[in-house]
Amino acid sequence: MQMLETFEVVAKAAADPNRVRILKLLEGGELCVCQITTVLDLAPGTISKHLTALKTAGLLQQRRDGKWVYYRLADRQFNPYAQRFLAMVGASLDDDPTVTEDRRLLAMVNAVPLQILCDQGRAALGLPDPACAGTTCCGEPK
Repeated sequence: MQMLETFEVVAKAAADPNRVRILKLLEGGELCVCQITTVLDLAPGTISKHLTALKTAGLLQQRRDGKWVYYRLADRQFNPYAQRFLAMVGASLDDDPTVTEDRRLLAMVNAVPLQILCDQGRAALGLPDPACAGTTCCGEPK
């Protein structure tokens, strides 16, 4: 892949507002897909597509622990431009109302055991959960 194409992969991945929200959430450390899904209130399939794009661009790393998949900001050099984009995102948007609300919700999410969160989604927080209707936030049927 040429340098310009490599740059473009990262730039496109970081250009989506929901992907930036994911990157901002992960600044606090590793999160399970259920946690990200619950905070962003998007369908599990949509979250999966965003996470795949960010991982392909070298912005995220993942690990599996049983049925849970965890993501974190990349700490290895998979793409020569990824660390620069992560630094830019890290230095930006800390006073954005959406980012602030995501962090508030994440604090609530972190207080709920993962199994309950995966099974109940936003309902575990006492919030409506239209994004996960009919499935758990891990994508399994209820």
